[in-house]
Amino acid sequence: MITHCVGLSLAPSSSIESGVAVCEINTGDLIYVDKLFSMSDIETFFNNYPSLKNSIICVSLPWDNAMLEGKWRVLSKPYQLIHTSEHPFVNKDNWTQRFSTRGADLLDKIKKSGADVSRFEVYLTRQKLNLYSNHKERSSADCKFLQSALKYEYGFDSLPSNMMPVAQLEAIVGTILAKEKFKNQTKKIFEFKGLDVINL
Repeated sequence: MITHCVGLSLAPSSSIESGVAVCEINTGDLIYVDKLFSMSDIETFFNNYPSLKNSIICVSLPWDNAMLEGKWRVLSKPYQLIHTSEHPFVNKDNWTQRFSTRGADLLDKIKKSGADVSRFEVYLTRQKLNLYSNHKERSSADCKFLQSALKYEYGFDSLPSNMMPVAQLEAIVGTILAKEKFKNQTKKIFEFKGLDVINL
């Protein structure tokens, strides 16, 4: 029986914080919110999480922030089509790869243990949930908007008045999507490393 939703906002590297949030399905109350850094921290969380098989887990897709040679490649990376040509100059240093594969092995292990694991793209999900602001992504104004919207539009009354880390806010977005999956309101938009990427 599914009792909890887990959202994990996975960062592209251990130098950037990841966020995790756990929410009860019936009441909608947040029961746990935290920051994690290394993959061993994330693995320890899931190893000690008692309701793994009774939860729907949604993990974000982190952007691949690998260093590239040219500034134009960095700026144009999200907008490039994925080339299928084998020509050596088309995809030099794999610069068209949008998403990082960080944590894929751990998530595969969790899925094989019997847990319900899906991936999601934070910004697409925020758009579908009407949580997308006109401010620059992850800026102070954007974070303030997201926190206020989660508190007042989605009923997370326990959120504090002071600013929370953006990783934790994105993890809470993951719990909302997990709850929608529980209601069969989501659909698969593509697959990434053996896991379904879902959205509304």
